[in-house]
Amino acid sequence: MEQADEDLVARARNGDSAAFSELIRRHMKDCRKRAVHMLRNRCDAEDEVQNALWKAFERLRQFRGRGTFAAWLRRIVENQCLMRLRCERDLRFIYLDEASDTNVQLELVGQAPGPEDQLGVEEVVALLRREISRIPPLLRSVLLLRDVDQLPMPEVATRLGLSIPAAKSRLMRARAELRSRLQRHCGRKGPSTLMQADRYSQAAFRRAG
Repeated sequence: MEQADEDLVARARNGDSAAFSELIRRHMKDCRKRAVHMLRNRCDAEDEVQNALWKAFERLRQFRGRGTFAAWLRRIVENQCLMRLRCERDLRFIYLDEASDTNVQLELVGQAPGPEDQLGVEEVVALLRREISRIPPLLRSVLLLRDVDQLPMPEVATRLGLSIPAAKSRLMRARAELRSRLQRHCGRKGPSTLMQADRYSQAAFRRAG
């Protein structure tokens, strides 16, 4: 007999990754469908669904059971999509080779990093490499394949011999582990900027030897 979502949530709260993987499997299709409907772009939708699942994993203890888990998860997906839409709406492009009747003044600043910037990058690189090397191997492998090598989840799952939901669950655990380690160095809010996959520096994760 199939377990109810509420039972799986209870198990997941107690650290049962298989239970959370099953929740993802059950509701992934609906989450994607909702995100695609809102964003009108399948790639963007996939990104925001992944972000939403990560937030659901982080906030699982906030689910009080007053509604269904599916509805709670759908709201997280919708909020994630709305934030992306707001960011895109607020973007404003100014073309330098076109006349403009605005009073906007632009100053072009050189993008070459200075000595202080370079030192900061090197310190971050050293920190990330050190903390990733301390993550347990099972979690480190999925983090490197997905967030460093940028492999699609089906290929990551195949390489690790896992189902896709299990690989996604393991990736979320790996990111949570890295976030926890980074918090010791940069406080509660600092790790959030480093945990976005598209901001990872390849050099930071180059494998030694």
